[in-house]
Amino acid sequence: MLHYKCLNKHEMSFISIEQYELTNKRILLREDFNVPIVNGKITDLTRIKAALPTIEYLIAKKAKIGIISHLGRPKNYSFDNNFSLGNICDALSKLLNLPVKLIPNDFNTPLSSEYISIFENIRFLKGETNNDEALAKKMAAACDIFIMDAFGCSHRAHASTNGIAKFVPIAIAGPLLKKEINSIKKFISTPKRPILAIIGGAKISSKLPLLTKLIKSVDKLIIGGGMANTCLKAMEMEIGKSLYESDTVTSAKTLLETNKEKILLPIDAVVSKNLNENHDVRTIALTEMQPDDIIGDIGTNTIKSYNEAIQNAGTIIWNGPVGIFEMETFENGTKEIALAIANSNGYSIAGGGDTISAINKFAVTQKISYISTGGGAFLALLQNKELPGVTYLATSAQSAT
Repeated sequence: MLHYKCLNKHEMSFISIEQYELTNKRILLREDFNVPIVNGKITDLTRIKAALPTIEYLIAKKAKIGIISHLGRPKNYSFDNNFSLGNICDALSKLLNLPVKLIPNDFNTPLSSEYISIFENIRFLKGETNNDEALAKKMAAACDIFIMDAFGCSHRAHASTNGIAKFVPIAIAGPLLKKEINSIKKFISTPKRPILAIIGGAKISSKLPLLTKLIKSVDKLIIGGGMANTCLKAMEMEIGKSLYESDTVTSAKTLLETNKEKILLPIDAVVSKNLNENHDVRTIALTEMQPDDIIGDIGTNTIKSYNEAIQNAGTIIWNGPVGIFEMETFENGTKEIALAIANSNGYSIAGGGDTISAINKFAVTQKISYISTGGGAFLALLQNKELPGVTYLATSAQSAT
């Protein structure tokens, strides 16, 4: 079951930022502002808003604030205006009603207490993702205190999450990071049965370790999105030209064969010959799939089956959509799942960028028991994995200075 006697690093009690003198201190604050941007506009502010209490506390203490974040996955470790944090600066400035400046990520620009600084996308630097020690030391030299508040990035051993904390005078956990870890830790220690997990997304390869472990703890598992297509292919069903991972079919087949009673998969689907055209959209049983059909969403009978599982669940874990919910034509499956979770009597915990976007799009935010800003980190904690982003943060076993 989802109960872990030892939570390793997550069992630590982190020292609160309230225990440190922050006035006039140079603070490097790692946040997760990896928000969805469409046509140059931010479409979901959830992650930025979640960081506001931390930032407002530092402002009240008159600290010199420099925020580090990444955005997307820029190629070649070079500047790309599509991944610039300029939009993030504008959004944060409006939310705080204070000046926010974008500064170079060379960490040579002095921080100021007169305005908030945001360093340009940290992933423009090659040393970030390979946890380069030289980059970590350069960041560490630019501050008096490092605050790790980016739960959504805490499962990555990057220079701005793990590396920097080894070289700064003081490395502490931010309020958002502490809240996330404590909330999820509390949940996995005392879940109410039956437990239902809904795991969606495009690629099953990246989530197979999770599914393999999670299936042992839950009573039912719904696999959605492109992941479900790979499973259907493993069952030798026709999926037409739908997205799937050919090199993961064998592993998916093993998972399905050993857990037949627990796993729920689509039984019908909304399909089209061209996902970008609306004139040929049909809802069909999977047995009616044609070789040139493409699955865009789950069908009405699948929705009914999934909703029944949701209503019977005491605990619901949700990570990932069950269809291409960004497109109105294929949003209904994810919408109905979101509404069913919102109206259920079970405890619901959801995480991940796409999941948050769906929750906001279908206006069920207030009816989800707990929403995590993290996707990968959320899933890592559910597997009881250690988070590299918290390894070197000060704990209650140490003294605040």
